[in-house]
Amino acid sequence: MKILVAEDEPILLNAISFKLNKEGYEVIKAENGKEAIEAYDKHDPDLVITDMMMPFANGLEVINWVKQLKGKNIPVIILSAMGQENAVLEAFKVGADDYITKPFSPNELIVRVKKLLK
Repeated sequence: MKILVAEDEPILLNAISFKLNKEGYEVIKAENGKEAIEAYDKHDPDLVITDMMMPFANGLEVINWVKQLKGKNIPVIILSAMGQENAVLEAFKVGADDYITKPFSPNELIVRVKKLLK
């Protein structure tokens, strides 16, 4: 299964990718929202993990692209350092399936990915 990971912090992007690869997933990496949208169109992933705050397009715009503009009902997990209730509610309103506040356990992320891909 292919997972698109959009994260503008290179160390975190590589750590998430490493953990997902170790679990047997194919990972497509994007360092900003624009790259995420382009990678989504090119690779047609089974799940999207996106940071909330990124250059060029934020996580909400990525979710909107996947869920509304493309009409795909694939799972989307939002990662964010922002724990504000408004951000969480907005993410769910535009179609996020899960929301994880940074910092987080890589093992928790894997459990959530597996649950959404069942």
